[in-house]
Amino acid sequence: MSHKLPVIAGEDLVKYLSRQGFEIKRQSASHVVVQKEWRVFSVPLHRELKKGTLIGILKQAGIEVENFKRGFR
Repeated sequence: MSHKLPVIAGEDLVKYLSRQGFEIKRQSASHVVVQKEWRVFSVPLHRELKKGTLIGILKQAGIEVENFKRGFR
């Protein structure tokens, strides 16, 4: 594993997921529900996502942490 995960806002993560083919389905208050095929999950629109939250979302999306770090720059 290389360096630490970047500090990222929920809104930026939604933009990244959109580039990965995820579609925004709906927004309820401070959470956005995204979907790609059978994968459906929500992303909190916080200013800074906690490390565990970010890793959990990436797992649900089927995106490896190393691939995320390379692609998010």
